[in-house]
Amino acid sequence: MSLTILITVISLSLLALISSVILYFVARKFKIFEDPRIDEVQEVLPAANCGGCGFAGCRNFAEALVKAETFEGLNCPVGGAEVMGKAAKILGREAPVVDPLVAVLLCNGSPEFRPRTSLYNGVNDCRIAHSLYIGETDCSYGCLSRGDCVRACNFEAMYMNPETGLPVIIDEKCVSCGACVKACPRNLIELRKKAKKDRKIYVACSNCDKGGPAKRACKVACIACTKCVKVCEFNAITIENNLAYIDAFKCTFCRKCATECPTCSILELNFPPRKTKPETQEETIMV
Repeated sequence: MSLTILITVISLSLLALISSVILYFVARKFKIFEDPRIDEVQEVLPAANCGGCGFAGCRNFAEALVKAETFEGLNCPVGGAEVMGKAAKILGREAPVVDPLVAVLLCNGSPEFRPRTSLYNGVNDCRIAHSLYIGETDCSYGCLSRGDCVRACNFEAMYMNPETGLPVIIDEKCVSCGACVKACPRNLIELRKKAKKDRKIYVACSNCDKGGPAKRACKVACIACTKCVKVCEFNAITIENNLAYIDAFKCTFCRKCATECPTCSILELNFPPRKTKPETQEETIMV
């Protein structure tokens, strides 16, 4: 009986030894070398794992930075220039200068401008509502007010305004990760160049219908009248699909387009009040 036990123990020991040797050589054969610089780069990244860089997470982005020959087309929107500079220093490369971006809502259709014509009583989700019908107003391009973008934001940079039914973006907290852009089924959120003092001029409309139907659906809809295009001296405005668009990289903030827009679909935010033209003596006498 004791001999049988001894043979069993020896057999199992030999089997374990042979298995260990086999596993050792298999591990050596299929060993994957990982560049230690990946860990160093990952440490300087913000660990937000938001996907704004275009990769699944900060680890994947760190691997891409290490493997890439240049940083062209690679950027961490959350960390910005400071983080990219640190990563470049670790890898002995040069980080390109990337203009900071901020999210803007391309819709200004609050109830006072875009009256409700129906009532949605379904799941509180923009994608579901978008797939079912045009919305609670006659504008099939406007915000559905279900808050998918707000729920997608991991930085508390957005909230729903109960009065307008539209999401509000907090510029100071927005890191331009693009999560809200992906969440909106109607592509109403755009990442635009961030200017000094958070100043913005853009067309807050996405209605591609012709002027008449667009204006009937929403009082502040763009009607593609081309007045803004004609007054712009910097070729910053184009019209496509019955909708004007202002290029944030070409715009010089002259603000002429905003005063020319007959429907006030061009928003100018965070600018000082316009100077009123003083009345001349002749005009005063006539009055």
